[in-house]
Amino acid sequence: MQASDWITRFLATQRVEAVYEVAGGMIATLIDALYRDGRVRIVSSHHEQAAGFAAEGHARMTGVPGVAMGTSGPGAINLLTAVGSCYFDSTPAVFITGQVNRAERKRGRPIRQLGFQETDVVAMTTPIAKAAWSVEEAHELPGRLTDAFRLAQAGRPGPVLVDVPMDLQRAELDAPLPTGLLTPAAAAPADAAFPDRVLGALLSAERPLILAGGGLRSARAVAAFRALVADLAVPVVHSLMGVDALPFSHPLRVGLIGTYGNRWANIALSRCDALLVLGSRLDIRQTGADTEAFTTGRSIYHVDCDPGELNNRVSGCDGVVSELGPAIAALSSASAEHAGSTHDAWLAEIDDLRHSWPDTGELSDVAGINPNLLLHQLSDRADVAAYVADVGQHQMWAAQSLELREQQRFLTSGGMGAMGSGLPLAMGAANADRGPVVLIAGDGGFQLNIQELQTVVHHDLAIKSVILNNNCQGMVRQFQDSYFDGRHQSSIWGYSAPSFAAVAAAYGIPAQRIEDPADVPGALNAMWASDGPYLLDVAIDVRANAYPKIAFGHSIDEMEPFVAPNAMEAT
Repeated sequence: MQASDWITRFLATQRVEAVYEVAGGMIATLIDALYRDGRVRIVSSHHEQAAGFAAEGHARMTGVPGVAMGTSGPGAINLLTAVGSCYFDSTPAVFITGQVNRAERKRGRPIRQLGFQETDVVAMTTPIAKAAWSVEEAHELPGRLTDAFRLAQAGRPGPVLVDVPMDLQRAELDAPLPTGLLTPAAAAPADAAFPDRVLGALLSAERPLILAGGGLRSARAVAAFRALVADLAVPVVHSLMGVDALPFSHPLRVGLIGTYGNRWANIALSRCDALLVLGSRLDIRQTGADTEAFTTGRSIYHVDCDPGELNNRVSGCDGVVSELGPAIAALSSASAEHAGSTHDAWLAEIDDLRHSWPDTGELSDVAGINPNLLLHQLSDRADVAAYVADVGQHQMWAAQSLELREQQRFLTSGGMGAMGSGLPLAMGAANADRGPVVLIAGDGGFQLNIQELQTVVHHDLAIKSVILNNNCQGMVRQFQDSYFDGRHQSSIWGYSAPSFAAVAAAYGIPAQRIEDPADVPGALNAMWASDGPYLLDVAIDVRANAYPKIAFGHSIDEMEPFVAPNAMEAT
């Protein structure tokens, strides 16, 4: 068979449900093979970056590596932001790029380019992927794809790129197809001594906490984690990428920590005397800049499959190199010997903090619709498969205030922090689940991939787009208020946005705009009454800040607006 047909059948054996792409000459053979086979859905996006993010969203919902394709040159390069996003947020994905015919490649010639659109995408991708390979001979292709799917899922998951010249896509290939799923080898069991060491410290502490990060989802360990939490009865804080580790109503869920964390959760973290970190990198967005204050007065036990993340910027931790599945299994097995510990006084203290510093009170002086209150109101639906947040102030309000249920997911771009990722991530999530997906976006980020509304319409995806529209680049505007004396160049001055309701109407999507808090319930009812896509444009005061916010240079419990930063930060 032709190599393109082999690739198509290979993807079907690995339960790939959809391939996201933008048509181009160097992948036309692959697209035709997918069409003729018919088992894998072809989702034609309107920008390769969106195709890559959609593949990421699909993968994060299913655990199966997402697949996106791009043609040579600009198509392949346009995928790179999504490749980096998968790398930084540990999402398994395989990116297949078409390359010019081998005879058209410059090889070692001292020229910039030989073939039209010839580009060395492998060299560009290598720093932001687990691997990037160019296929040079037809017989190499089966091994490369097999290795790509295994590597994407192994250890700390991530993306792999395979670049296939067009002439090799048409080459004859005689190779067996996999008879089952290509899964990584079983992880080694965790260090036998660490469970007793960790549990002894955690359960004898007066104020213990567990920090849940996005690695729990990457490791497919959320169910085991929830069972462990129930056994230990230790309260849990979560990072931005760990919002859905516990449902909102769970009695041991505390809240979001970090730069824009819930104030009560950051205060609780500052008071804890023993901390178990699972699936979190302890980066600056989680700990604040003052790492000495973060470690003082508490023992920290940090479990991570990536040894480079242990005692990296936060030193003095008791680091355990292990994948989370075996580590949680070991902790669960040992937990029975440590049963009987209760922390009622600590839980009551946290509850008092929560009532003293409600998230809906952080912006009590802002006119119009309170974004935190809106997010609580938006959460009142049991049938939503996932909430997807783009990047900006709205992302922080969503992480602070959404009330996720047990099976609901929260997807956002963490390490890359890519504005414009929200709508395509929602496309992938909706394709994977086929249930309603809520997109929470800002007016600035939404415009970066607004063309994908046509993809949403074409595939009739039930994506409810809620635009928190403050008519500015809000997070940068807040940054400019702090560090540039309120000079709002490019965040307000020089920035503009269209009527999103009119744009939605042009795509055939029902929409409305609201400005009055009294109109929120009716608008949400109208949105939910629509079976397909819907857009709700919500006016938010331009002065609304994402609060609380750790005052840069201070400890995690010293937060704006009550404490001023003492140095300039990244946004």
